Amino acid sequence: MLNVEEKADGEILPSPVSATIPRPASKPKLTTTVIIPIWIVLSSSVIIYNNYLYNTLNFRYPVFTVTWHLTFAAIGTRILQRTTNLLDGAKEINITKDMFLRSILPIGILFSASLISSNTAYLYLSVAYIQMLKAFVPVAILIISWTFRIQEPSKRLAVIVFMISSGVALASHGELHFNLFGFVTQAAAVVFEASRLVMIQILLHGLKMDPLVSLHYYAPVCALINLAVLPFTEGLAPFMEIMRVGPLILLSNAFVAFLLNVAAVFLVGAGSGLVLTLAGVFKDILLITGSVLLFGSPITPMQVFGYSIALAGLVLYKTTGSK
Repeated sequence: MLNVEEKADGEILPSPVSATIPRPASKPKLTTTVIIPIWIVLSSSVIIYNNYLYNTLNFRYPVFTVTWHLTFAAIGTRILQRTTNLLDGAKEINITKDMFLRSILPIGILFSASLISSNTAYLYLSVAYIQMLKAFVPVAILIISWTFRIQEPSKRLAVIVFMISSGVALASHGELHFNLFGFVTQAAAVVFEASRLVMIQILLHGLKMDPLVSLHYYAPVCALINLAVLPFTEGLAPFMEIMRVGPLILLSNAFVAFLLNVAAVFLVGAGSGLVLTLAGVFKDILLITGSVLLFGSPITPMQVFGYSIALAGLVLYKTTGSK
């Protein structure tokens, strides 16, 4: 079964529920009632903070921001590896040159493309609308899986695909400030993310990587890929703007994103799949509400209706399994 979850919602870092392996027993534990609210707050904060950085502070450099977050994460995971037991799982993984070239690198390229695309979308679309579009990720995964015969279609999955697709279509039709370039960019992010998740299932099947261990390996790879792209997209412009925005803003922005991944380690295994799914749905609803209140993002009754249908399909998919 393909384990499908959205990428931490426009976050720079991987989604907590995309991990498939529970935490080792030696790691510290937090109860579900403690870690889920922490994860919801951090996940929402990353998205709201990024949107504030891009649109309120007018630091409109998503490639630089993604690169900075990943660089911070690459350094942060290595510090944690030397000072805590949160990355003990990395000791059990042997990354050979062949594995790097055939698995880590192509997945890293898709990850970079997904991160850059999803963050660029925030320059053109509202937080609320982007969250609605992200509900389409499971559909993209199913379509890719069916196309390459990784998974066989079924009537139940066809109904789920129809529910999510029609819900997202209604949400798009009701969008008051629709931007075609932003929509295409976010759609590309969905395709990249879906492809990445499918490739993880194929190429890294059975490999024990929790979100922090995964970040430990992918962050430096993606940071270097983005660094190679940066001169051709944003050039030196973001570096000229650092002092205007303030180094403390960029540092705290990356730190909050990194904390989200630390929280993800405690989240995985803290509750059942249903609990985590419902927590994710609640977080999305809270985020859309917060976007309306904080940024004045307008939403229409048609969008609420459409997104409700998409969420119902999403919950059905995750609770019944991809069968």
